[in-house]
Amino acid sequence: MRFAEMTAVVTGGGSGIGKATALLLAKEGANVIISGRTKEKLEAAAEEINQVIGEERAAYFVADSTKEEEVQDLARFIDDYYMGLHIVINNAGGSLQSKILDTSVEEWDIVQEVNLKSVFVVSKVLGKMMTESQVIGGNRAIVNIASLSGHKAASHLPHYSSAKAAVINFTRALALELAPYGIRVNSVSPGFAETPLTEWSLTNEKFMQSIKRNTALGRVGTSEEIAKVIAFAASSDASYMTGSDLLVDGGWMIT
Repeated sequence: MRFAEMTAVVTGGGSGIGKATALLLAKEGANVIISGRTKEKLEAAAEEINQVIGEERAAYFVADSTKEEEVQDLARFIDDYYMGLHIVINNAGGSLQSKILDTSVEEWDIVQEVNLKSVFVVSKVLGKMMTESQVIGGNRAIVNIASLSGHKAASHLPHYSSAKAAVINFTRALALELAPYGIRVNSVSPGFAETPLTEWSLTNEKFMQSIKRNTALGRVGTSEEIAKVIAFAASSDASYMTGSDLLVDGGWMIT
């Protein structure tokens, strides 16, 4: 198994792409800690993952990824109960819909914090932990979840598009900084996929027709399809890849 005896953290792991990624990593041998702000959601997700794989490989820790002190608590939890840290998946995120001239400063700050500041804070705290770890060699990686919106501007998502574009460039900077420690850093940019955050649109026939028309493969993606690419970027299969962004959009950008 690609992640046998490794420890992985997945932020925003209670649902959607984060949960699918945590499940896949656990299936492939990792001990997974899912983090987020809602205990009930995290607890249910961890229990489901353990039931699916038939053993206790998933745990949860309640932490707001935008708050350094809470991520420090997460780091102490990992240090107390696990043998080092190998994989970090920065998946926490969210969005609002508004045009630039209608967006309040408060709304702008909220979206920037959850999508960009969270990646910085988690990467700073857990990245430092990884550099100071006794784990020598082997596979160690950080994967930041960006978005198709970080490549293509959306008039109704100016704050989200800006934050995700910044995540892609932050990934490159972090890759340079952590390369001497043997830690790879890449990002994955999903296109439109079925997640709890997109449920509102899946029943909107006009919107779905637009998605299918503008996607070369003619359909939306699934959380599981995105999770497979994230797992690849986190694994030793991608051992010579760092500072890269993997666009997983069903061909949206080529139409």
